[in-house]
Formats: sequence, C-alpha cells, structure tokens
Amino acid sequence: MSIDGLFAHPASGTPTETSVVAQARELIAGLLAEPWGQVSASPYETGRVASLAPWLAGHAERIDFLLATQRADGGWGPPGDYGLVPTLSAVEALLAECRREAPCTDSGLLAKVADRGLEAVRGWWLEGQEEPLPDTPAIELIVPSLLSLINGHLDVPGPFQGMSDTKLEAVRAWLRSGVAIPQKLVHALEVAGEEAVAASGIVPTPMPDGMAAVGASPGASAAWLAALLEPEDGAVSKLEDGVTSHRSGWSARGGAPVRRYLEAIATSSGGPVPCAVPITVFERGWTLSWLLRAGIAVDVPPELSASLRDGLGRDGIAAGPGLPADADTTSVALYALALLGEPREPEGLWAFEAESHFCTWSGEEGMSPTTNAHVLDAFGEYVRRCGGESRHAGVVTKLTSWLRGCQEAEGNWLDRWHVSPYYATACCGIALSEFGGEKSKGAVDRAVDWVLDTQRRDGSWGLWEGTAEETAYALQTLLLTGAMREGRAWEAVERGHRRLSAIRDHEAPLWVDKDLYLPVAIVRAVVLGALHLAERAMNITGE
Repeated sequence: MSIDGLFAHPASGTPTETSVVAQARELIAGLLAEPWGQVSASPYETGRVASLAPWLAGHAERIDFLLATQRADGGWGPPGDYGLVPTLSAVEALLAECRREAPCTDSGLLAKVADRGLEAVRGWWLEGQEEPLPDTPAIELIVPSLLSLINGHLDVPGPFQGMSDTKLEAVRAWLRSGVAIPQKLVHALEVAGEEAVAASGIVPTPMPDGMAAVGASPGASAAWLAALLEPEDGAVSKLEDGVTSHRSGWSARGGAPVRRYLEAIATSSGGPVPCAVPITVFERGWTLSWLLRAGIAVDVPPELSASLRDGLGRDGIAAGPGLPADADTTSVALYALALLGEPREPEGLWAFEAESHFCTWSGEEGMSPTTNAHVLDAFGEYVRRCGGESRHAGVVTKLTSWLRGCQEAEGNWLDRWHVSPYYATACCGIALSEFGGEKSKGAVDRAVDWVLDTQRRDGSWGLWEGTAEETAYALQTLLLTGAMREGRAWEAVERGHRRLSAIRDHEAPLWVDKDLYLPVAIVRAVVLGALHLAERAMNITGE
C-alpha cells in the first residue's frame, strides 16, 4: 500500500535534516486538522458496513473497494493467516450484495469474485489445525460468525466448518441477558447477531457535533443501528440528491447520532471505512513520542498536550472515545508529556499492574511486551526527571527483568499489537537501553545483533518485504541503543538510510486490530525520526 503524497520530497538528492524537521512540524499541525486520526481503509470493517448498512452513503464505493483489493490468490488483506478475517468479511459482503434485489454492480461479477474468495477460504484448515490462528482481537468470535453468515448465503447448507462457535454463542447469550459487558467486546459487536445486539442495552458513546459511536468501530456501529430497526420502520428511501435517508424509527430510538457518525466516516473516506475511529489519543501520543525521542525540535500546540493530559486519571486513558482505557495508551501519553516537560506521577497505570508485569487492560488474555516496554518508558522517565518513590523504581526493576525474559532466542521480541518483530524489538530494546541498566546490556546487544543480521540485501528491513516503517524501527534500534560504536552498525545505518530515503512512501498495514491497519501519522513520525537520527549521526547537512 502506498501513501501517495504523504511526504513532500525534495526536488533531488538526499533530504536535508531541515526538510525532515519541517515535515515533522507539518505532521504535528495535521494532528489538529484531522482530530479523529488517520487510519487506512479496512477490508474487514468495510465488508461489515457494506453487509449491515447498504443504505449508507458510499455503498457502491465500498463494494468497488472490495472488488479492487482482492489479491491474485483470491484472498484479501495481508499474507498468510492474517488474511483470513478480511477474506471472510469480503466474501460475505459480496454474497449479501448478490442476494439483494438491486445490487449496486453486475451480479455476475460479484458472484465471480466471491467464488474466488470462497476458494481461498477453502485453503484455510480451520478445524483441528495444528497452528493457532493469529492473535487478533475477537478472532474466535469473528470467524465462526462470518462462516455462519456465508453458509446461510450458499445453496448447500453448511459447507464451511471451522472454529467452534461455543464461545460466540456464550457471548450472544450474555448480550441477550442485558448484563453489562466489557467495553473491549463492544468494539466487535457486529459478531453478536441482530437479536443479541437489540437486547444488549448497549449505549453508544457520545461525540461532538451530535454524533455517537459504538466501540469506536464502524462495523459495530452499523450492527447496533441495524438491530435498532424493526420491519415496520419502512423501506429505505432516496432523497433527491441521491443520499440514502434513514428509516423513520431511528430518531425516536436514538439512532440518529450513530447514523451521523457513520455518514461522517463514509463522507471523509469516500466509502471504505477504517477498523477503529476515532483514535485521537493513540495517534497523538505515539506520534509525539517517536518525534521527540528522536530529538526533533517541534513546537507542540497546547491543544495537543492538553488532549493527552486532560484525559488521564486513576483509570488511565483510552485510545479514543468508545474504547476501554488501556495501559499502552496511558503509558505512551505519560511518556510524551514527560518529553514535553510535563512529567506526571503515573497513577493511571497502577490499575493495570499484575504480579510480574502490566496487562494492557483488565482481563487481558495474553501478555504484551510492547505495552510493558511503554510502561517502562513512562516509569523510567518519571524516575529520571522526578526521582519518584521506591515503588516507582521497583516497577522499573520488575519490568526490565520481565522484558529480558520475553526476548526470543534470536535476540528479537514479538508482540500481539503489531505483526512485525522490528516494532517489538525497537520498543523493548530502546526501553531496556535507556532504563534497564547494566543487567540489560546483554539483551540489548543481542537485539542489535539480530537487527544487523536480518538486514535485507537492498538495505531495508521487513517481515514479508522491506518496508519504510520496519526499516525505520531497525534504524531507531541501532541509533538509540549505542550500537553505532561498532563499524558494522555504521555500514548498516548508511545502507538503511539510503534505502529508507528511496522507499519512505511504501507501506503496508502491520498494526493489529480486527484486521491489520496502518496508522498513517504514527508511521510517518517513525520514518521522520529515523531519517533525522541517521542524518544527524552521519552529519548529513545537504550542503
């Protein structure tokens, strides 16, 4: 995926440090101009909205997006098993469109593309497979839900069997009971089915301008709105300007704010939708952290620091409205504020402390090294600037030990919130280098060796292919851990810098939500930070 026009390239030659700083300042200004955040379109989420809300403006464009983004092998999304969820969603949406009285495009084309997708689905061995499916949110609910819907569209009943639906049925029964459910589950409400959603009593999260969202998710919001409607609400009608109107019962039942949220997203995107929006705090915290950690001098508007500061409390802060507070976002917000000269006691993180580490949120199934690396950043920077108490120093000691224990034998780290080991290795290696002390030197050295050993022949780094984002993480690992004391690292940085300058607008979704996504501003900050560090280390002035 290319981010066309995202970077302003110099007319010729290597970009100067001044141009990188100027682009960083432009990036900061853009955070205020697009306060909901900049997120790539999601095949999974677009498929859910196309299936659940065909009345929403931009429906034909969503179908066109699904048709255009099918891979040569018939699937959608990234390589391997990470493509299962987006492929199932796209196939179901196209089959649903085929069954409509007036599909928005040629039904024969829809059927042909859906059939190719079905062949790709048959390539996944879901029942009794030896390797587990990717650790993406709600995958154990999403897969059986979509398989059931696909089976319902086909003439032969039940041709696709796979993951057990026991947990899905338990969740649906839970929703039908009306008992409050965790906010993180609301983010994937579309798996529940109309009856369960209608009975759940879930209240959308209010937003500015008379809007409201369910779980910061277009798919979940579309599912909530679809369940709100009843047959007697009447058919969808078209206004004279071609925009689809809402059914008569929406305003009375409180659905109009959710409709406005969906329409705002569809209008701004031209049809396809992202997996999570808004992501205001997440985007701002990560963007500022990467730029400031790299030493880029930027003037941060008071509104940005206030958006990080004002939401912090004893329970932490969420990535955006409608999502649960989490230790990852909270720690990055605290770290960014500290780098801005506003260190705060990390009171919002204590709620996430476990015996050996910190959980991303209460009840998390699994553990995240990068979340704990960010918590280490927050506590370490607070202790460095303010001294703190013995309990703060104790957290630093505990987390450095835990992170060392999570390191892979090869020297890298892996994580559940990003598919690339270069992201996890940068987060953990840099945090240990800064706050881990002498005991962590061996772990940091092994991380550096792994980065050096895995550089591609063209100078880039990457899991599936060389990307700008992963190359930037590798460069930041080398440049922020003291690795530049070695001649081998100098050569790797020079080659990496040349390659990054050439591929800086070449990106792929690598961040984990219900499917993989690209947080555009964050990735741009990582790339700019790496360029700045490399140019400063090599004394590139452009003169």
